[in-house]
Amino acid sequence: MDTSVRLLELLTELSYVKGEVTLASGKKSDFYIDCRKTILTAEGHWLTGSAFLEIIEEHFPEADAVGGVALGACPIASAVSLLSFTQGKKHLDAFYLRKEPKGHGMGKQLEGNIPAGTKCVIVEDVVTSGGSTLAALELAAKEGLDVAGVVVLVDRQEDSGIEKIRAKVPVVSIYTRQIIKSAGTGDE
Repeated sequence: MDTSVRLLELLTELSYVKGEVTLASGKKSDFYIDCRKTILTAEGHWLTGSAFLEIIEEHFPEADAVGGVALGACPIASAVSLLSFTQGKKHLDAFYLRKEPKGHGMGKQLEGNIPAGTKCVIVEDVVTSGGSTLAALELAAKEGLDVAGVVVLVDRQEDSGIEKIRAKVPVVSIYTRQIIKSAGTGDE
């Protein structure tokens, strides 16, 4: 089976919730996509890592690292990094971008062993307004990283999130609100 088809099946089966919810932005929505419910299954982890790795190789072959926006995209970055190694491809080291500095230890916001100047890709599970991704791009720049682009699992197609990110760097979305919602409800 095609990995993108199976990943979509898992997202609609495990992650898509129909009903009113409040999003991180405070706005109301008639559906929610909790990608972690898919990504954190063994099969979903492999499928997600495979999908992202394929896109990174195609669109951002110059990347040497992959960074996940905390918390939802951290497992994506790890899955991509692991698969890049186990499949004998160009190794992409993973790093995580915290929303706030760690309150103890070294007080870092960037976790990983990624030196300044590294060409990287930022990964995200869901984008609505783009706020957390834009903050991650600012943090990556502050840390001296060279962001080639962003890869997103689901674009909710709301609040111009993808457009705001695209104004800064290239963006590739694997799925959109329309695809997920249609698959989850059976509506076209």
